[in-house]
Amino acid sequence: MPYTANKPGRTPDPDELQARIPGWGADLDAADRPAFPREQPGIATGAHWELPEQQKAHGPRERSVEHERLTPVFGTAQPLRGVAGKVRRYAYDTYSEGQAAHWLLLVVGDRIDSASAHVKSLFTKRPDDPITQSGVLGERGRRPIASRFGRGRVDLKHAWLDPILVIGPWVLSAVLIFKLGRAIVRPASRRT
Repeated sequence: MPYTANKPGRTPDPDELQARIPGWGADLDAADRPAFPREQPGIATGAHWELPEQQKAHGPRERSVEHERLTPVFGTAQPLRGVAGKVRRYAYDTYSEGQAAHWLLLVVGDRIDSASAHVKSLFTKRPDDPITQSGVLGERGRRPIASRFGRGRVDLKHAWLDPILVIGPWVLSAVLIFKLGRAIVRPASRRT
């Protein structure tokens, strides 16, 4: 059932929740809350509404399954499109925000989006440059090897993986384009 402010069922009392959930109710005392002074009634906030008026939606919007309606205001700068948009839409339509599958699908959608942007750049006048745009040359002249060891850098654990993630998609794209070109050229040369 989607979450609404008028949730059905019995609300457990605070003592029952404290006994069942470790740490529950740590902020019940208003003096322990950092925002307590702003929560006092009578402080002017400047808001002239209980709930902001609903922004008009042009087309379907992503909304988590546990919410009954869209938030009153939402972003429209990045509409969902393509395969990545379908993956994200599936994540919102199928899984609750409390499920790992929801977030993993959103990450997959982001990876699809970035991979398609890299591939699209190959067909432009100025394709992405994986060497200069990844910052690899940024440490040149600043002792790149010596700065990594003996300083407790956490990124050493995954440093071996960085070249694979940065250059790997480029190598894969080049191989695929080469194979596609060869598949197109071979049948044409056999006909002549």
